[in-house]
Amino acid sequence: MSVTEHLYLDKQHPALWKAISGLGLKVQEAAEEAGIGRNLLELLNVRISQINGCAYCLDLHVRRAGEAGETSQRLAVLPAWRETSLFTDKERAALGLVESITELPDERAREQAEAVARHCLTAEEFSAVSWVAVTMNAFNRVSITSHHPVRRERS
Repeated sequence: MSVTEHLYLDKQHPALWKAISGLGLKVQEAAEEAGIGRNLLELLNVRISQINGCAYCLDLHVRRAGEAGETSQRLAVLPAWRETSLFTDKERAALGLVESITELPDERAREQAEAVARHCLTAEEFSAVSWVAVTMNAFNRVSITSHHPVRRERS
């Protein structure tokens, strides 16, 4: 292998990939048990992937969001979710929390995002949404570092 070829971390250490994938499934289960629907879960995954610039994960989770019933309008305006009334208070709180966990802003901004989330989300929802952010950020970093390709859709 030449140094210019991409090294797929998931292929190089499949046991580690299996472990993180297992964590991802457990987080999805916890989110569902906490009342975070599949639609919101995928919306959060898309937003985190937008912030991180992970093309592979965006391709995957935009598709999954559509399958979960998310509208193309809400996906289109997701980067500007604060500027629209298309999202519920619960969704807005969850979006603010995952953005804070992903971006790690200053302490004051983190505390504000957490306070809004604690007001709108139960402890179970808050924890599940936080774990969604932690794991999605990890998946983004694996895909970005590995240069996972986005395959063209067949027309």
